[in-house]
Amino acid sequence: MANRRTPPDNPPTTVPLPTRFLTPEDIASLFGVPLETVYQWRRKHTGPPGFRVGRHLRYHPDAVAQWVTDQTHQTAA
Repeated sequence: MANRRTPPDNPPTTVPLPTRFLTPEDIASLFGVPLETVYQWRRKHTGPPGFRVGRHLRYHPDAVAQWVTDQTHQTAA
């Protein structure tokens, strides 16, 4: 009979976000998705909210954290 591992009762640990504004590359790396996915999220207004600094796209770490929280609550509901 095979041993089955049960998932731990504690929630997964979270990785603290950097305190600087995040780039699209940071977002892609953070979520393990292609960079193009980050740009698609922006076009479709489905990803974390970003803002422009001149021609550069940036994300506020608090807004990204809130977006993640919102996504996990939508999934759980």
